[in-house]
Amino acid sequence: MATTTQKSKPSANVTMERKIRPGFISHTELASSNAPATRTWCEKTLGWKFGEPVTTDQGPYHMWQFEGNQGGGIRGTGPGEPAGAVPYCEVADIKAAYKTALKNGAKEMLAPQEVPGNMGWIAVVQAPGGVPIGLWGTK
Repeated sequence: MATTTQKSKPSANVTMERKIRPGFISHTELASSNAPATRTWCEKTLGWKFGEPVTTDQGPYHMWQFEGNQGGGIRGTGPGEPAGAVPYCEVADIKAAYKTALKNGAKEMLAPQEVPGNMGWIAVVQAPGGVPIGLWGTK
């Protein structure tokens, strides 16, 4: 399994080296019909620690992080979107991984796009059987 190192910025003031671990689930995104209530529940019930919400076009994005660059985010659902979760797997090359996923039978959900704040690139595919799988990595 090849590894790639990418500099990522978890906040505006900190830059860290990040070793890409292909296939490793490092981020889980929760889509909630009430993101602030989900965040409060996770804080009280699971002990998750959140930073300040990141402003996105879709509204606030509430991020938590554990050791080892694992964590996730909570966002509001879009129109007609059911609440749910998407695991994000690390990939060495986002565009190549997306192309391979589609070639192997996945359907397009979100083409590769840059994450605001120099936090890498993401894409989402629907694997055979209907399961959404996120991809995170470098360009």
